Amino acid sequence: MALEWEQLVVDAEDPRGLAHWWAEALGWVVVMDEPDEVEIRPSPDRLPGILFGTDPTDRSVKNRLHPDFRPDDQEAEVARLLDLGASRVDVGQTGDEPWVVLADPEGNEFCILSPRHTG
Repeated sequence: MALEWEQLVVDAEDPRGLAHWWAEALGWVVVMDEPDEVEIRPSPDRLPGILFGTDPTDRSVKNRLHPDFRPDDQEAEVARLLDLGASRVDVGQTGDEPWVVLADPEGNEFCILSPRHTG
């Protein structure tokens, strides 16, 4: 028996707004856009996707699951995401980490790692 990863589900106060923010941040496309559910994917026929659904409850603690992204240029990517509406977040990092912790417009944390060193 095998499993195929279909999508990651994100609860949101504003699923449409958050989905469109992540689609722009990732360069993905919206493949379903309903009032209470919006799905984005890397391309219409490529999985996994991210499904944003409605959850009006307030988030009160740090996420237990968060994505890490590795850009070619960490400083430029952090600046671009901050311009899109991300914010810097302190989750207890010491300041020596090679990653930057950000949050999307609804406060969901994610990390921008340093570029991968080749060779």
